[in-house]
Amino acid sequence: MAQATTLPRNETGIETAIGVLKQRFGERLQTGRPIREQHGHTTTWIRNQPPDAVVFARSTEDVAEVVGVAAAHKAPVIAYGTGTSLEGHVNAPAGGISVDVSQMNKVLEVHAEDLDAVIQPGVTRKALNEELRDTGLFFPIDPGADASLGGMAATRASGTNAVRYGTMRDNVLSLEAVLPSGEIIRTGRRAKKSSAGYDLTRLLIGSEGTLGIITELTLKLHGIPEAMSSARCTFPAVDSACQAVITTIQMGVPVARIELLDADCVAAINAYSKLDLPVNPLLLLEFHGSVSEVAAQATAFGEIADEFGGMGFEWTSTPEERNRLWQARHDGYWALLASRPGKDTIATDVCVPISNLAEAVERSQNEARRLGLYSPILGHVGDGNFHNTVFFDKDNDDERAKCEHFVEWLADLAIELDGTVTGEHGIGQGKIAALSSELGTATEIMAAIKAALDPDNIMNPGKIVIPH
Repeated sequence: MAQATTLPRNETGIETAIGVLKQRFGERLQTGRPIREQHGHTTTWIRNQPPDAVVFARSTEDVAEVVGVAAAHKAPVIAYGTGTSLEGHVNAPAGGISVDVSQMNKVLEVHAEDLDAVIQPGVTRKALNEELRDTGLFFPIDPGADASLGGMAATRASGTNAVRYGTMRDNVLSLEAVLPSGEIIRTGRRAKKSSAGYDLTRLLIGSEGTLGIITELTLKLHGIPEAMSSARCTFPAVDSACQAVITTIQMGVPVARIELLDADCVAAINAYSKLDLPVNPLLLLEFHGSVSEVAAQATAFGEIADEFGGMGFEWTSTPEERNRLWQARHDGYWALLASRPGKDTIATDVCVPISNLAEAVERSQNEARRLGLYSPILGHVGDGNFHNTVFFDKDNDDERAKCEHFVEWLADLAIELDGTVTGEHGIGQGKIAALSSELGTATEIMAAIKAALDPDNIMNPGKIVIPH
């Protein structure tokens, strides 16, 4: 569980760059401590490392100007959307300038006939779907927070719909970005496929602002299904719920969502969202398709659930009940925080091949229990991704040491089972060592790409890889 480290500061370069940018941006450049601290803080256990200034950009040209000035003076630049990341992505370990793109929040074009939209990076997932409401289309990627889509692309985020619709990697057609030099590039056009050269779109997706700042996205849209139904089913144990998930996926039941909550999560959600779900391991599901397809999917899952001891299987197509259930799931992290006031947490996000899911979950539960840690589990288990939310007292050295051991142990377990240390949160500051364990010398290639595009290491330094 690596903490944030402090990198060497270029005091003269930072001060000079801020002076130049203040003349250009006026009141849109802020240096007050509260604003700076807000832009160095995320929903995370990693300590706050605020930037020296914040510039509120309104256009690609604004971003390019900030980056160009920063590059000239070798001052760090950190992109900021809504600040909902979990691995210290927006921290400024070497100081520098935060580029806030939240005012770049326009849906520029919707091509309903082509199932795509062009947006600015500050548009949030909920705002985009509100804009699309009358078109019969939607954008499916839905992390727990109402994150900015630029940030979601930068961290290669996913969500509850990933089992059917994929992740951000699968739903971004092309990007516009500002490189560390201040140059503006486009990585592609609106075609649904292309064999034209290196795939720069995928290079930038998941780069966490270390190779460039995303200023425009062309996104793939999907038709709103004719019918949608949500379901819930409790199980006698987490293992039996996982076995039901594995069988559902292997039998090809095309679920749109399949989420696991252990009994501790269910209890927390009941208290937080005023529900009365049975306090047992729970699967929440959603089915999309025609009316007959949805009914067939629900029936197929019900038969699988029976095989593994599922109880109280219910499904509903009522929008109010569906929304209430999924809002409670999206609030799951906040519900857990509310259940242990005063405690710090770290939310892990390992992902393993679906056939290894039950083993990974069971072993993680056993290790947390052995260490005496409170570590509820929830996750997007349809693609093998689950979260242990580990609680600890930061002032209790023994408890903190146990938490650090558990997080490192869990990363090693994921790698042992041919999985990944991060399914959706990204590397940031918190998982740099784990990334090396997972990919070995491949991280040297990442460092070489970083050095080639950003030789002065000004773009979000201290994240993903540390250049030699």
